[in-house]
Amino acid sequence: MTMVQTEVARIQENRLRWHCRRGLLELDLVLQRFMDNRYASMKAADVELLKELLDYPDQDLWDMIIGRLQPADKRVAPVLEMLRAA
Repeated sequence: MTMVQTEVARIQENRLRWHCRRGLLELDLVLQRFMDNRYASMKAADVELLKELLDYPDQDLWDMIIGRLQPADKRVAPVLEMLRAA
């Protein structure tokens, strides 16, 4: 990676980390731990799916993570599994 690409990747990660900050404490803790432990090894397609998940309201996202609610878009299921394992 060039220095510019590295800087762009760092900025993108910081934006995603900011988007992971939520009002629901449990969700905030899971997302921060996930970013710390799994983000660096994620594929670009999975990062895009994570971004889609982060557009859900806090309670809906939390309900999906704990398995109380099934996502309408089944493509996000692998990322939800990663979040559950984090």
